[in-house]
Amino acid sequence: MDADKKQRERELDIRREGEKKDLEVERTIGQRPLEGLSSGGHTTWTGEQDDAAAATVHENDERVSREASERQIPAEPKKS
Repeated sequence: MDADKKQRERELDIRREGEKKDLEVERTIGQRPLEGLSSGGHTTWTGEQDDAAAATVHENDERVSREASERQIPAEPKKS
């Protein structure tokens, strides 16, 4: 196996592991700060603002997002 191929396989392994970690974080239920506001920034957004439309507009968002994320993980190489 040449060095370039080894490097590409290693990069795919690293990407695969990163994607798996991301999916695990996504499965963790709980509130998260808005991006860029985690260090004490202020926002006027409230949780109730989305409640009225959530049941119809965003009903399948989590499932669709998770399926799309899982499709991005490169397949494991077949062992010979």
